[in-house]
Amino acid sequence: MHCVQLREIAQPLVDRDVPRRDPGPMEATIRIEAAGVCRSDLHYRSGVSFAGPLPLTLGHENSGVVESLGANAMSQAQELGVEVGGRVAVHYLISCGSCRFCIAGREQFCAHGAMIGKHVHGGFAEFLNVPVRNLVPIPEGVPSEWAAVMMCSTATAVHALHKAGLTAGERVAVYGVGGLGMSAVQLALAMGALEVYAIDRDSDRLARASRFGAVAVQAQDRDPVQAVRELSGGGVDVAVELLGHPETIDAAIRSLGPLGRAAIAGIAEHPVPVNTYRDVVGREACIVGVSDHTRAEVVYVLELAARGKLSFDEVITSRVPLEAAAVNRVLDGLAEFAPGVRAVVAPGASPTSLL
Repeated sequence: MHCVQLREIAQPLVDRDVPRRDPGPMEATIRIEAAGVCRSDLHYRSGVSFAGPLPLTLGHENSGVVESLGANAMSQAQELGVEVGGRVAVHYLISCGSCRFCIAGREQFCAHGAMIGKHVHGGFAEFLNVPVRNLVPIPEGVPSEWAAVMMCSTATAVHALHKAGLTAGERVAVYGVGGLGMSAVQLALAMGALEVYAIDRDSDRLARASRFGAVAVQAQDRDPVQAVRELSGGGVDVAVELLGHPETIDAAIRSLGPLGRAAIAGIAEHPVPVNTYRDVVGREACIVGVSDHTRAEVVYVLELAARGKLSFDEVITSRVPLEAAAVNRVLDGLAEFAPGVRAVVAPGASPTSLL
């Protein structure tokens, strides 16, 4: 089968043809229909946050069709509503299911866990073998491409809002309206936020966020912290940082009002100084880290999409074939903060741009 792999850190991904493996016990083989390209894939290629062995097939935002089930997998598949020929989304955290974190529904901290596309082979391939427990049926009416990008961008965004304790009637600032940010805007409004401020330098992304109902804040034209504090009447209740830049992390924290909560999901390479009295102690504010998401949150966001609360027609802005050159171009664009929001790898697809 054909796949796109990382063979050397800080080098372009390469095309490879590898033997296709049958599913093992309690596994399923998925024929990939769509695989999202995430900024995390750029971090893995560069080595900023890579942990797996090489060579490795990247791709952690995956959806497809169940091709076959391994030994002893049928019973669990039936319990989860998974069947051969059915469309499924793939929760990217492989966990043991029995440690104290897994039992508590916090599988991102499983002591024996691994991440698809980071520690084990991912979905930039024609087929993917995964534990049946990682499969979630895609509801009727939800396109497979939507389901793929939701496996990271949307599920992680909802986890950030859950960690921040968002309640109805609160005001939210979203720093960075790329793939995760577009989801965060829609999710915050679906969860009852009174107002959502979308902060970015890309006018096209801000226009898209506005069409979802956000108040756009052009960070290139004005001080975003001052703008958010003025618009919100003294600071927001929740700020979500999704870029991983020290300046936007600092801005998210300084945007908080009294009792505000900043959820930090972006991966920063450098320390971020915090004025603890002015920005935390004096406001009784909280800064919380956001690590991945849970299977339950995957089920939740897919159901929101099925009910029409989420849309990705304006989020998926390009579609590329399963070819290393095409995927590398997408990653290079992410590194340069090029226009567009989310790209999807679709085996057999012709390159398209939906900008």
